[in-house]
Amino acid sequence: MKGKKIVLGITGSIAAYKAPLLVRLFVKAGADVKVVMTPAATDFVSKLVLATLSKNEVQVDFFKEDTWANHVELGRWADVMLIAPLSCNTLSKMAYGACDNLLLAAYLSATCPVIVAPAMDEDMWHHPATKANLKTVEANGCAIIPVGFGELASGLIGDGRMAEPEDIFNFLQTFFAKQNSLKGKKALVTAGPTYEAIDPVRFIGNHSSGKMGIAIAKELQRRGAEVTLVCGPVSASVKNNGIHCISVTSAEEMYQACSAVNYDIAVMAAAVADYTPVKVSDKKIKKSDGELNLTLKRTKDILASLGSTKREGQTLVGFALETDNEKESALRKLKEKNADLIVLNSLRDEGAGFGHDTNKATFYFRDGRQKSLSLKSKAALATDLVDTITEMIK
Repeated sequence: MKGKKIVLGITGSIAAYKAPLLVRLFVKAGADVKVVMTPAATDFVSKLVLATLSKNEVQVDFFKEDTWANHVELGRWADVMLIAPLSCNTLSKMAYGACDNLLLAAYLSATCPVIVAPAMDEDMWHHPATKANLKTVEANGCAIIPVGFGELASGLIGDGRMAEPEDIFNFLQTFFAKQNSLKGKKALVTAGPTYEAIDPVRFIGNHSSGKMGIAIAKELQRRGAEVTLVCGPVSASVKNNGIHCISVTSAEEMYQACSAVNYDIAVMAAAVADYTPVKVSDKKIKKSDGELNLTLKRTKDILASLGSTKREGQTLVGFALETDNEKESALRKLKEKNADLIVLNSLRDEGAGFGHDTNKATFYFRDGRQKSLSLKSKAALATDLVDTITEMIK
């Protein structure tokens, strides 16, 4: 924690009374803390107390006399932005991109990781709208600290209590420890589809969005790895200057790009075309009566190629998207490609596969183990996968 820079966002919740203790824990551990509050939060906890404990001015307003509060600078200065407590109201605004106060402006412009500690009454916590908002902010990359069970401000006993300051402090300690867990490692990740040209305007492709591969690349980079992302045609944005991104179109281009990368960890999450046209027309094929027949040939198998040249100390992870005989196909791929881990997705699982912000997976290991994960955001699944890869390396 020593030397870490933390932006602490405080919202309008009775749990804000715990914020001074949280600031004290961070400062005592050697962190530099800057506090940003919503206007409503000032009704629950003193700016003077927070400024005294943090040794930094507390920011609430966009403007103070003739001075502008630079919300962009806050999100770029910090190693992490922590919002604790996160009220139901601010959660809703975060989910929908509202920007009516300084804290929300800092959140929306933050380039650092964001961690939230929700706090609200039990019925609000269990409301479907709250659950949907939590899924949205998690899909947007926020890590969520679980709420506690106990006495609430309403007098009820139930879920919704903000995690205790000591628990939040430990969560951040673990977060910072993970940041350096893959330092010095080189990682190769593939993402998205490939497009195989038929003529100058048509191609064979698939529905991959690239979201899963991009989430994995970001998580590896957060752990300190030097990441190369080889990405097919996608609309999703990487938005991470710490990742070296190589854009490709075809399976052959992806194969050539991957073959040139020296890696310690390779995660092949792209949906690479298995076949490509034997002949590509240099002019648009005109519509005519009758059928159009295409002759296809196999593309180069990138995962198998990397598996055949894998050296000791390298970790190779493949993905398998199946519609039937899922386990058998995953295990066969694990063996034939000489992979260390296969991540199985089934299109029969609702919310999994192409186009979704969520995913559901089963991990199959070389030693015969398997691990099933419930439906979760692709960002959360990326965290689980990188945790698993880190354990395998150790």
